[in-house]
Amino acid sequence: MTAAPLTLPGVSRDLAAGLSAPDARWLVDYYYAIQDFRIQADGQARAVAQDADAASVELSEWLGAGMHHAERRIQQALDIYSSSSTPGVWAKSIIGIGPVIAAGLLAHIDITKAPSVGHVWSFAGLDPSKKWERGQIRPWNAKLKVLCWKLGDSFVKVHNNPKDIYGKVYAERKALEVERNESGVFAEQAAEKLRTQKISDKDLKKTLEAGRLPAGQLDLRARRYAVKLFLAHLHHVMFEDHYGVPPAMPYIIQHGGHTDFIGPPNWPL
Repeated sequence: MTAAPLTLPGVSRDLAAGLSAPDARWLVDYYYAIQDFRIQADGQARAVAQDADAASVELSEWLGAGMHHAERRIQQALDIYSSSSTPGVWAKSIIGIGPVIAAGLLAHIDITKAPSVGHVWSFAGLDPSKKWERGQIRPWNAKLKVLCWKLGDSFVKVHNNPKDIYGKVYAERKALEVERNESGVFAEQAAEKLRTQKISDKDLKKTLEAGRLPAGQLDLRARRYAVKLFLAHLHHVMFEDHYGVPPAMPYIIQHGGHTDFIGPPNWPL
């Protein structure tokens, strides 16, 4: 007989909607921690089931069910929190973004400290010019950077959805990165890696010596591109929601001779 799952009381709507940014960040961290433990518990249940140890199976299932229940409760609270603001509602209108990621982004990004999207990219560790040198304070927020990695992973998973937007941006960018790689555009970067890094993997070394970047790096470049575009749109929505006017055009549009501007999809709501 399987034990009943742990039960947790729900969070009131007013409490969830009024969460402070630090509390929302804590809940997001706690959600992912519980999720990791629940996945381990589920794996343990499958493993011990093969040995027919009924007591161990029951215990593992009980723990897994309890943590899954806690995940749902936290997700419900973060859904209410993210729905309490216009940027949160907009973020969740995007395929691939649920209440946890939306709440995490809102809780980490303070629009009053980000006059341009460049500040958001930098804070999220997406500015390639920022280097973390030994002995220095990390120049970005580690938890926001991880959240952006999860965001990129989510875009990859939904790119075949007909209603998806940013997953298709990822796919198109990846095709471009592969094309550029094959034409030798990244030869200098490949040579720099050979000069500055100790490459022991023979296949990787062969790829770099051919003047090309490895496939995994091209995939990461495409993911970052899609994530940065989404963050630019989120910044636009947050800025306009807070100040009542849209942010200034990106520098490259204002001063670089570019005329194309891709505004946030589904906006205004």
